[in-house]
Formats: sequence, structure tokens, C-alpha cells
Amino acid sequence: MKSYSIALIPGDGIGRDVTAAAWTVLETAAGHAGFALTVAEFPWSCKFYKDTGRMMPQDGIETLRGFDAILLGAVGWPAEVPDSVSLHGLLLPIRKAFVQYANIRPHRLLPGVTGPLRAESFDILCIRENTEGEYSGAGGRVHQGTLDEVAVETSIFTRAGVERILRFGFEQARSRRGKLASVTKSNAQKYSMVFWDEITRKLAADYPDVEVTSYHVDALAARMIMAPESLDVVVASNLFGDILTDIGAAIQGGLGYAASANINPGRSAPSMFEPVHGSAPDIAHLGIANPIAAIWSGAMMLEHLGETAAAGRVMQAVEATTVRGIGTTPGKDSTKAITAAIVAALT
Repeated sequence: MKSYSIALIPGDGIGRDVTAAAWTVLETAAGHAGFALTVAEFPWSCKFYKDTGRMMPQDGIETLRGFDAILLGAVGWPAEVPDSVSLHGLLLPIRKAFVQYANIRPHRLLPGVTGPLRAESFDILCIRENTEGEYSGAGGRVHQGTLDEVAVETSIFTRAGVERILRFGFEQARSRRGKLASVTKSNAQKYSMVFWDEITRKLAADYPDVEVTSYHVDALAARMIMAPESLDVVVASNLFGDILTDIGAAIQGGLGYAASANINPGRSAPSMFEPVHGSAPDIAHLGIANPIAAIWSGAMMLEHLGETAAAGRVMQAVEATTVRGIGTTPGKDSTKAITAAIVAALT
């Protein structure tokens, strides 16, 4: 029997609940499909940081390297650990060390889910550059605590980094509806974003079957709200992609459906899959977190591992659940009830 080794990092807050839910669904799907998922769970989190002074051990990256994939719940507990510490201590190092340069986030309305827009149908795949750009971490602060304090944060855009994420976007568009929206702010950022636009035009010649449109990020944000059905694949820098995908989550009904994959397209290291709703400390103790984003992320993991049929069955079970109104209203159904309904739909 084929077996895949998965590193499980539940993290903080609702991350623990939704990761447990996703794992229950994934194990059920694997059992029906005739393959196995073996798991090693790691307690790396803000609690781990408080106990050890680190978000993960010094050898954490090497520990994860041997797994086929990583499933992450949520990281963050801002009342006790600053988000800048938790993010730069766990999530960003994993993305960069494993060259997970393509962050993929699907945005569409599940059956039975009512979004805030008049649009009844849209299917947007946002692809966010995941390892450089505005989140490169290049910069510093001097004269801290004085009136002369200066903070500098430098965005880093390399030709290799921009070209590979754009090419990834073109390939995704080619496999879908053949439309690519490339997002910049080149009217204001005349070096990095003009550079991005130039590479977009250069690569477009290699993909004559893909319709390419360059948008300024503010115009694209408006289009996602006013005419989401007009968009297919959206590719953007780290910061712009981060913001636009929150809009995407909002128009698809909320963060409870916000799935994502951090992909190493070359498969030289494990990819990581996570819901992007955060740890939600305000509801962490209530048992009402929607696990669908985590389960959807798990389906993306199965697809990445080559278990396409099982991934499809998981999403069919999710849709069979939401069409019945389960998991469609925040706080109405418990995490356990939504999970049980999805598991039942798998059998």
C-alpha cells in the first residue's frame, strides 16, 4: 500500500481543532482510496515559543525536510507573542527554506454558501509570490526609542523569482480558462513593479494561448468585488497577493473557506498546506471554528501528492455538506458536526 508521511503542525487557537478535523477527513478518504497517511505531530506554536524562546527548534527545518508534505493549522497568539515574532519564527522560514514560492488560494462559492456579492458564480485562482518581494525581511531600525529613529524595509524582486511565479501563473491559466491577470502598482513603484510588468510582457510571448491583462492592484481589487466572474488566474507579489486573497476569502463567504497551498513546484522539498483564517483567539475555546478551509487545504495536499481522485472525493463531500446548509453560517454548526457531516458524505 502506498503511504505518505505528513508533518502535522496544529499550531495555536482554532488551528488545533480544524487540523484534527481535516486529519479525520483525510484519513477517511485515504482509507477508501487504498493509500495510507502516516503522521508525525509537532507542538510548534506560540506556547512552544513561551516555553523555549523559539517558534520551532533550531533543527526544525531539517526535521521537516524528510516529509512528503506539511499540514499546518494556524500560528499566532498576539496577546502573548507578537505576530512579527510568530510569523518570522515559523511560517516564513518554512516557506523560504523549502522554496515554496507559489502560494495558491482558490476562491469560489461552495454550493449553499451565500456570499456578499450579487455574483452567483465565480472561480478565481490567486497565485501569490511567496518567498521574496515585500516580505523579504531586508531592512532594519536604528536609533530605536529616540526622536531620530529610522525604520527601513526593502522589497526584493529578483528576475528568477518574478519569472518563475509568472511562469507558474501562465501554466495554471493554460490549464484552466486561459486568462491571466498580472497585478502591480507600476504607476507608483517605478522600479520593482515596472520590472514585473516587463517580465510579464516578455513571458506572454511564450504563451500565445493565454489572454494576459496587467492591472494596478487597486483596480484589480475593485474588479474582484464588482466583476469577479471576469477573472480566472490572478498572479501578484507577496504583499499584493496577501491583500487580494483576503478580498477573495470575503467574497467567497468568509475566512472559514479560505484554503491555501504553499507549493515547491520543483518538488525538491515538501510543500505546506494551511487554512489562512488565523488562530482566531476570540472563538478558540468555543468549538465552533469552521473546518472547511482546513479540509479544503487537505484536499489540495492530496492533489499535490498525486491522489487526485481522493482529493476530488473530499471536495465532493464538502459540497454535499454545504449544499445542505451545514457549515454555511458562522457559529451555527460545531466543528465536530461539520466534520461528521463531511465524513458521512465520504462513505
